Amino acid sequence: MPSDTLSGVALVTGGGRGIGAGIARELTDAGMRVAVTGRTGEQVHAVAEEIGGLALVGDVSREEDVEGWADRVESELGPVDLLVANAGTGNPEGATWEAPAADWWHVLEVNVLGVHLSCRAVVPGMLGRSRGRIVITGSGAAYLPGVRRTAYAASKAAVCRYGEALAGELAGRIPVFFFSPGLVRTDMTEGSFPDDAPWTPARASGRADALAGRYLHAEHDDIEDLILRADEIVANDLNTIRLRR
Repeated sequence: MPSDTLSGVALVTGGGRGIGAGIARELTDAGMRVAVTGRTGEQVHAVAEEIGGLALVGDVSREEDVEGWADRVESELGPVDLLVANAGTGNPEGATWEAPAADWWHVLEVNVLGVHLSCRAVVPGMLGRSRGRIVITGSGAAYLPGVRRTAYAASKAAVCRYGEALAGELAGRIPVFFFSPGLVRTDMTEGSFPDDAPWTPARASGRADALAGRYLHAEHDDIEDLILRADEIVANDLNTIRLRR
């Protein structure tokens, strides 16, 4: 999928590897100035050097780190026009009832609190400038049947609902999108799926403001078709996670 022509400044959390690094590369190729964050300094600096961007090392679940990133991006690159809240972590080792409680809770801290802190750091500036977009990386684990590990699935269900609620809160002002990237080859998925699984390339694209707050899937959704059907999707409340009776 070709990237759109873009401009401005993007902040990509979890941009040192995997999906985040792929998104950072796509946004750079599309014309944006990009800052990437992550806890592993070597990875973050390598991606930033590759794309000519800004490296920000720290923990997305720590408020002081996230606020510091936002300040540095604004001072060194300019105001954030696009936040990609992508940083995430997988399930702890062992059964739910055997994993240390702190390890289980850490998944929620990174995958949910990290998204909230990132949004909280950039939304006031976006509102003040009357421009900006937010993209949140979700997962099919939020709704697919057969999930047998609790921390990651719970965190992604929460963050998708968070994205929909935030989109409603910011409706008409700042579009908020959350998407499932499909099955992407990353360190998190290494060894968990067969080689012939339906892998999705790491990529980034999107310009459909009318679909803000809708669940978008990189593997199963044709974004051009969704754009054409946006009125129908909104009118019938499609591409949402709902209890149907």
